[in-house]
Amino acid sequence: MSVLVRRVVAVVGVVGVAAFATFGSLTGAHAAAAAAPAADGDGVPESFRIESPRITESSGLAASRRHKGVYWTHNDSDDGPYVYAVDSATGKTVATVTLQGIDPRDVEGISIGPDGAVYVGDIGDNLNGGWSEVWIYRFDEPERLRDATVTPARYTVRYADGPRDAESLMVHPKTGRVYIASKSQKRDGGIYEGPGQLSTSGVNVFRRIARTEITATDGAFSPDGTRLVLRSYLGGEMFRWRDGKPKALDRPVNPPLTGQGESVTFTPDGRTLMCGAEGEKSLVAPLELDGELLPETVEAREKGSDSARGGSGASPGGDGPADRNVVVGGLTVAAVVGLWVVLRRLFRRRG
Repeated sequence: MSVLVRRVVAVVGVVGVAAFATFGSLTGAHAAAAAAPAADGDGVPESFRIESPRITESSGLAASRRHKGVYWTHNDSDDGPYVYAVDSATGKTVATVTLQGIDPRDVEGISIGPDGAVYVGDIGDNLNGGWSEVWIYRFDEPERLRDATVTPARYTVRYADGPRDAESLMVHPKTGRVYIASKSQKRDGGIYEGPGQLSTSGVNVFRRIARTEITATDGAFSPDGTRLVLRSYLGGEMFRWRDGKPKALDRPVNPPLTGQGESVTFTPDGRTLMCGAEGEKSLVAPLELDGELLPETVEAREKGSDSARGGSGASPGGDGPADRNVVVGGLTVAAVVGLWVVLRRLFRRRG
């Protein structure tokens, strides 16, 4: 990459950070207005706040398979061995699961497999690759939502090409294979594939199957397994998933502007992303998908309906005076992310 190109990319990054700093301080009411979908009666979920004072650093999100409208989440490091079930209708915690025998170091990802088990990724590495091993914990999603203590299976993980900093754990909903996306460090991010079946004895070696350049803070597979989304603090990227391989789509993902973007999951119908952030009473907001961002099994009439509403991969907001700054802020961030993706694609092809 030429010196000129590096300068252009650097400018894009600075502008993106500036936009985030400018508009990230908007009031919660304005952010919610920008994130909430139009009330059209088609079942698009509404935004909600995580009300529990115990959850101040939500760093992962997974839609429950057993309980409608419930999302599993966890705090970042230093919280303890806890996983929380949050009811999106009220924002309240309806179950706290304590992982017995576990002393987590830096929990950063959560996902639910086809077997109905919850997978928790103790995969963060604030030393940027200083930990030689990380861990994944697994427990069955409970049939009843109540506080419980469980003894999870524990899997030791190493990367074939050395330690990585990672915050994204994804379990494929059809094959059950586990994947981790590392955070990009000098264009050295990657998607890593675990063994066909994880083992509680010995070490599970994860091998890189694709390169990424996104600072991935979370990721998720669509319910049909045909799409993989990785999100960052400001933007996101969608991949078409076929035969166990990801192919990046040209169209960027533009999450709602809700704060420091840390989590993402698909809704059970695959038509919407729920995007979360860190902080007290953090907002989880919907991003309705359309076009090539939609999973392949979503019915054609749904795609047509989305297109008729003029969807562009960003949730529509209000158009009143109180909402204009939010909309402008969201468009600014979207433009920055879009420009970054275009430049990256261009020079990836030339490289």
